[in-house]
Amino acid sequence: MQINVNGDKLTVDAPEDMPLLWVLRDFLHLTGAKYGCGIGACGACTVLLDGEPVRSCITVLGDVEDKEILTIEGLSNDNSHPVQQAWQKLQVPQCGYCQSGQILSAVALLNETGNPDDEEINAAMSDVLCRCGTYPRVRKAIKLAAKTLHKGEAT
Repeated sequence: MQINVNGDKLTVDAPEDMPLLWVLRDFLHLTGAKYGCGIGACGACTVLLDGEPVRSCITVLGDVEDKEILTIEGLSNDNSHPVQQAWQKLQVPQCGYCQSGQILSAVALLNETGNPDDEEINAAMSDVLCRCGTYPRVRKAIKLAAKTLHKGEAT
C-alpha cells in the first residue's frame, strides 16, 4: 500500500488493519509517535492526518491511503517550527514522552485558531495527557508560537 508520510509517497507491505503507529515505528522507523495506552486515550501517539490530530494507535493503515500524514519528524528538519521553538524557549517538556503529541496537537490548534484563548487551548490540549503536569507551560508556549506565527496578533 502507498501512503503519504511527511510529504513522501512510501510503499509499505503491511496488513490494512495494522495500527498506523506500528507502521510508522516498525516499518518506517519514525519513532516520534509513542505508544502510551493503545486505546487512543492518552495522545502520546498523535499524528496529523490531513491536518487533524488523530491517534495513530487506533487508526489503521487502510484508513490513511490518499491522506497526508504528518509526524513530529516531518514538522521541521531542524526544530525551527515556531511551536518547537516556543517549546524549547519555555522548557515545556519534563520527561518528554507526550511531547510529540502535544506539539502536533498545538500545531493543529494554531492552524485552525490563529490566536486561541486559554479556554480554546485547554479544550484542544486536554486529551493529550502529560503525567508531568506541564500544562501551564504548554499554554504559554502555544501563545508564544501564535505570536510568532501571526506576527504579534496573539494576546
